[in-house]
Amino acid sequence: MNVLLTNIRELVQIREFPVKKLSGPDMNDLPTLKNAWLLIQDDRILNFGGMEAAPEGTFDQVIDCSGKTVLPSWCDSHTHIVYAGNREQEFVDRINGLTYQEIAQKGGGILNSAKKLQQTSEEELFEQSAKRLVEVMAMGTGAIEIKSGYGLTTEAELKMLRVAKRLDREYPVTVKTTFLGAHAVPKEFKNNKEGYVDLIIEEMLPAVAEEKLADFVDVFCEDGYFSTEDTDRILSAATRYNLVPKIHVNQFNTIGGVAMGVKHKALTVDHLEVLSDDDIRELQHSGTMAVALPGCSFFLGIPYTPGRTLIDAGVPLVLATDFNPGSSPSGNMNFVLAAACIKMKLSPEEAINAATINAAHAMGLEDTHGSITKGKKANLIITTEIPSYGFLPYYFGNDCIDSVICEGKLL
Repeated sequence: MNVLLTNIRELVQIREFPVKKLSGPDMNDLPTLKNAWLLIQDDRILNFGGMEAAPEGTFDQVIDCSGKTVLPSWCDSHTHIVYAGNREQEFVDRINGLTYQEIAQKGGGILNSAKKLQQTSEEELFEQSAKRLVEVMAMGTGAIEIKSGYGLTTEAELKMLRVAKRLDREYPVTVKTTFLGAHAVPKEFKNNKEGYVDLIIEEMLPAVAEEKLADFVDVFCEDGYFSTEDTDRILSAATRYNLVPKIHVNQFNTIGGVAMGVKHKALTVDHLEVLSDDDIRELQHSGTMAVALPGCSFFLGIPYTPGRTLIDAGVPLVLATDFNPGSSPSGNMNFVLAAACIKMKLSPEEAINAATINAAHAMGLEDTHGSITKGKKANLIITTEIPSYGFLPYYFGNDCIDSVICEGKLL
């Protein structure tokens, strides 16, 4: 099947030659083509160019994009969308003065989600998660990473990852999976964290690897959760199974997690709301990317990742939603872009690059996603009639999306 898009006001993020990731001043470079066409063959971008040389012939579908901007779909490299129920009561508790950490100490937070998930059947968990996936696809997300971590038992962690894999099979979106058994210490191990780390290493990791359920491994390296020593043990064990490391670090405290991520050649370190000069220096001399999650900062009222500082320091920056029931119950990448521009002082060009090319690299998808490049997946956002791509973060209360194409199919 071939689909031709014509009269595109501006085709954004065109890359004749593939780019793996961007950093420093390059993050402010966003190549575009005005008055353009784009041809899709099956699920791939076949070609594109200026309307003065538009292809002629018969096509299965022609979409007139007059006045509209076309750009690659968002790549969301950090989500927890496979979960059961919700945690709106904790939202009310925070309004009434409790902190995220205080709610967790009372048995809320991740442990609350884990209890609900353990009691939910795999089929019901799939149905709940599929609804959220359809929602984010409609908001322009064409590739998504999904973490486990709300199971906290071997059986429940495997259930989460099986659901994520099924979502990948049944929907026209690329799903990458991450094993995050080290998300919190379950209450059964409250006074025996070392025993739970042993369970992750000796039982969970081999089971995940045997079923080939994960691409990545992650740890919540934070005070009250897992120490740098715990993180070191888990990531060292994961190398046996060829799982690429990622780490939750510096959400509330700086405890050396960034350096531990760099030591293990982590693909990304995520959160970074609290960042030291030493942390930045570690990242400057590594291949590890920084992932900012401004939706979490907005929802919890905590500092925003210093995105401007990281880019100026030459660190490749990624934007993601952190879609989860407790600290960022939204998968809207359009809002994430706006928050990054408004609160983190990114330019629209930097924000779009952070949510497309760099975000694709943060999932190992740089060869197939993240830019308008011949041969890449035909995952596209067609906007409403807007004056420029800078209007996307400016008009933050509206997604400005007319339609979405995923794997060559108009949703």
